[in-house]
Amino acid sequence: MLHKSLFTVVMGAVGLLMLLPIVITFTNSLMSEFELNLNYGVIGKPTPVMSTDADTFVNLKWLPDQVTLAQYGQLLVYSAQYLLLFWNSVGLVVPIMVGQTVVAALAAYAFAKLNFRGRDTLFLVYVMTMLMPFQVTLVPNYIMVDQLGLLNRSGAVIYPGIFAAFGVFMLRQFMLHLPYAYIEAAKLDGAGHLTIFLRIIVPMVKSGLAALIILLFVDYWNMVEQPLIFMSDAFKQPLSVFLSRLSGQWDTVFAASMLYMAPMLLLFLYAETYFVEGVQLSGIKG
Repeated sequence: MLHKSLFTVVMGAVGLLMLLPIVITFTNSLMSEFELNLNYGVIGKPTPVMSTDADTFVNLKWLPDQVTLAQYGQLLVYSAQYLLLFWNSVGLVVPIMVGQTVVAALAAYAFAKLNFRGRDTLFLVYVMTMLMPFQVTLVPNYIMVDQLGLLNRSGAVIYPGIFAAFGVFMLRQFMLHLPYAYIEAAKLDGAGHLTIFLRIIVPMVKSGLAALIILLFVDYWNMVEQPLIFMSDAFKQPLSVFLSRLSGQWDTVFAASMLYMAPMLLLFLYAETYFVEGVQLSGIKG
């Protein structure tokens, strides 16, 4: 009992520590530019060695002296760039999520429940692409995108994302645990593969699909390298690239970061149960 209580306390402390950056970002996003400059103005400035001046240290504050929402108004109302890039991100991430979920579910069903020659070998070759970092496939992908005429277009990011191997691997691991007896019973009733997939497989892997959608959203919402390389027009790039370049006004930086995190936090809180269940049943360990 003591060990369990100690473990709970330790894990609770770790959880609070992991939430600390989000809390600091939120509270700092409510501070004025003047107050933030007083707290973080020394960042990036040369600090004298062995200096005792208090102004050379960052003042990490939890609560603002005076709450202000002017920076949120600047981003959402007075400046069109943030909302433009926000919808750019939505226009890239949503097609990738929908496309990869559909393609991955169909491919996973074939690899998990259909018997054909070379199935396991083909799956092994397909999954080997997951072992290659983005930098290794950068040049071939760039050449292919250039030959297809997709440079500086959203398709340069969307199409490779739709046919990525991660979703196939995850859903196949999930479908391997489904009893084959359901499929045999459906075949005896005259059901084809499409009917079996839509009416039997999909309802049974809802939690796996939910987990995949959350992971895809987080992954592609935070992508920087792909749009930065394949899309040269700054007005076509997603919000993640904009944030990577954002600097200067601290109030705008914290407010933009908080707005950027909000969709991910809301999605995870809404589908937390499905996410945990889906990852557990898929057999994937972090």
